[in-house]
Amino acid sequence: MPAFIPDISVILTFALAGFVLAVTPGPDMALFVSRTMNFGRAHGFAAVLGTSTGIAVHTTLVAFGISVLIVAAPAAFWALKIIGALYLVWLAIQAIRSGGGLLVTRAGGRQPSLLQSYMTGLAINLTNPKVALFFVTFLPQFISADDPAAASKLLFLGVEFIIVSLPVVIATVLFAEWLTTTLRDNQWVSKALNWSFAAVFIAFAATILLAEGRKS
Repeated sequence: MPAFIPDISVILTFALAGFVLAVTPGPDMALFVSRTMNFGRAHGFAAVLGTSTGIAVHTTLVAFGISVLIVAAPAAFWALKIIGALYLVWLAIQAIRSGGGLLVTRAGGRQPSLLQSYMTGLAINLTNPKVALFFVTFLPQFISADDPAAASKLLFLGVEFIIVSLPVVIATVLFAEWLTTTLRDNQWVSKALNWSFAAVFIAFAATILLAEGRKS
């Protein structure tokens, strides 16, 4: 077996852990649903691609030890938390603005490009310190510190996480598309969903601000 591939027991254990994380609601999942319901399946998948890119970035940083420096520096970590929280607040505001809602928008609402949806997914992932903490504290638990192939195995596990989470996020986008078709003509439900997702983004913003870095 190539050196960069972990033991099968590690692969299976990490797959289970990754699946549990993937089905746990978070800002990423909320964004997939909102983009799909607002602008269509293609924008939902663009957001998925953006967050997957963010995961690849986090994995690479962990593999080469850079994320440890970010989390270990309180000022940098707090800056990351504040940026992430403010970004989620901005998304919440967009959810309730006329013509700019995140969910089931009215006809004539401004249509973003696929690149913008991709960048939104990337930004919401990179500015979420809980994601950084997960990869810094959890991912290395599956690798021995004295393993000469540790960096390559970490990259392997990062790719595995993306693969394991794909069925979950694809199902999320497809479900959101179906829900949009079912509810689009109901203006009361549309408004309720917009406000509900605004509340969700605000709640995640508050959670991010309360997240604690690793204690020395």
